[in-house]
Amino acid sequence: MTYLFISDLHLSPDHPRLVRGFLALLKEYKNNNTQLYILGDWFNAWIGDDYSAPWLDEIITALQEFTAANNHVYFQVGNRDFVLGKKFLALFNATLLPDVYILEINHKRFRLEHGDALCTDDVAYQRFRKVIRNPVLLGILKRTPLNFRQKLANGFRKKSSETKQLKSYDIMDVNLHAVENAIHQVDFLIHGHTHRPEIHEVINKKRIVLGDWREDTAWILEINERENFKLDFKKWSY
Repeated sequence: MTYLFISDLHLSPDHPRLVRGFLALLKEYKNNNTQLYILGDWFNAWIGDDYSAPWLDEIITALQEFTAANNHVYFQVGNRDFVLGKKFLALFNATLLPDVYILEINHKRFRLEHGDALCTDDVAYQRFRKVIRNPVLLGILKRTPLNFRQKLANGFRKKSSETKQLKSYDIMDVNLHAVENAIHQVDFLIHGHTHRPEIHEVINKKRIVLGDWREDTAWILEINERENFKLDFKKWSY
């Protein structure tokens, strides 16, 4: 069995090459008995499971073929697609994971998460995250018209871009103390969000940071349990 980990694809109709890259990944791993884990920010913005569009239909069809070939897809929400839910995932028999999930492979424990909760130095963002992820507020938002949610998402993206320009690079990275707490009872921590692909040593354990997808390359983590636990962190070209 092959375990594949990706994050921060930021798929949208505005970047068709990223969409083609994801479709190419599904095709390449279709016959590998693959467990695909998408750790957040799969889409650049997700305004609700009632959203539909031709570009999204192509992705859904490819995922249906992927899961029909004895593969499985697991998804954790990110800061861009935290309203993506079970209704959409059910279209291709995928599984929604909690914000923090412990996966065991060959007696090794992996903690999976998007990574934004580890950026505790960014106090303003953590405050916003707590408010916007409130279940009551989310329930209200999901009942608003689709076009209203689209405008709201566009406003959030614009505000986020403007705010990032005013913050230091370090503030938007993970906090070491938060990482040490997260990795304490596992062997590996895998996350995305920061767009800084790297493998770090933390208290004799490994923190693997998945990179964001670009126009022709993506960082992926592949673990093959059939080859004596082969862990391959690589830049994948499509």
